Amino acid sequence: MTDAGLRHGRASLGLSFGVQGVAFALLVTRIPAIQDQYGISDGLLPVFLAAVPILAGVGSVATEKVVARVRPSVVLRWAQPLVLLALLGVGAGREMWHVAVALGMFGLAVGALDASMNMLGVSLQRAYARSIMTGFHAAYSLGGIAGASLAWAGARWELSLLASYLPVVAVLLPVALIGSRWYTEGKGEEGKRLDGTEAGAGSAGGALSFKLLLPLCLIMTFAYIGDSTVSNWSAKYLQDVLGSSEQLATVPYNVYMVTTLLGRAVGDLGVRRFGAVAVVRGGSLLAAGGFAVVAVAPGAWVGMLGFTMLGFGLCVIVPQTFAAAGRMFPGNSDAAVARLNIFNYVGFLVGSPLVGALGDAWSYRGAMLVPMVLVLATLVYARAFGPEPARYGGGHERPRTADVG
Repeated sequence: MTDAGLRHGRASLGLSFGVQGVAFALLVTRIPAIQDQYGISDGLLPVFLAAVPILAGVGSVATEKVVARVRPSVVLRWAQPLVLLALLGVGAGREMWHVAVALGMFGLAVGALDASMNMLGVSLQRAYARSIMTGFHAAYSLGGIAGASLAWAGARWELSLLASYLPVVAVLLPVALIGSRWYTEGKGEEGKRLDGTEAGAGSAGGALSFKLLLPLCLIMTFAYIGDSTVSNWSAKYLQDVLGSSEQLATVPYNVYMVTTLLGRAVGDLGVRRFGAVAVVRGGSLLAAGGFAVVAVAPGAWVGMLGFTMLGFGLCVIVPQTFAAAGRMFPGNSDAAVARLNIFNYVGFLVGSPLVGALGDAWSYRGAMLVPMVLVLATLVYARAFGPEPARYGGGHERPRTADVG
């Protein structure tokens, strides 16, 4: 694999992460409009919302099986257009079954897309022999900010969902398809991945031990419980608990998204300088401190400080967890990433209901201490983020591609 090929592969995968950030933000930020368009009751809405991550988990499991026969780049090349078309379907439908089918397709395709994107990211990081994984997730955060801004504009101008989604899909669909031509999996000169396994043989090259993977699965779950707490409860917390205005209550999540982007933009530099273990430990402590500040905040501006700390702290944990899975199972990284990706959705499903139930039964201040403790538990498993092995599978020397741009 030439240096130019790796650079093109890195750029095209970063584009894919960004496109997915736009698509997902456009869906989740327009949920009230989706509910109104289809007449979905408040009681039925949680069923629809839960179905998406559940089906995404199914899609991730299926991807583990599929990449045993075809390359992850092939899965990603077809999953991303399906996500965009499903988003368009959500905006174009009128009947309840229309949105059920569209959201079902969206969930399955997102699971395949998330898994295959991170498989390629782990493979490219191995080819570079240095940390680049957090940068891909920074592209996702940037896409999320762009998508949320587009959704705000659509709501501000009272555009229909179809009018909001159609121009975006019309632009992003061909961009994603063109960009997919340069997907790269870090292959060696003989058509093998740099871990020594055949491309497309995701389940070959060593048994995958779930017992060894379990600490990373727990960390992934804890990180997404924290993330979903911010995304679902920050506005309500600031307004109902800290007494802010309705307008000010919309600010914490925007601040969280921006700080997540900034933290991920420099995260790889931190990993190269201090190592993944130190960066993840620092992020966990900062995130836990953010939840503590939110829990004891006397007013809205102190609460905003806490949510800012959360963005900087949580942002590095997820990409480094995927990277650690690739290092832990260098001969079977595709399967490890696919299984780990499932716990992304587990955390998303658990986090919001958990905080809501504790808030109603106890207090929302007390509820913020639960994700704080879970994030702190990451410190117990920090060794799972240990340094990359000196040798890659099959006895190959570490590739000398560290200076690729």
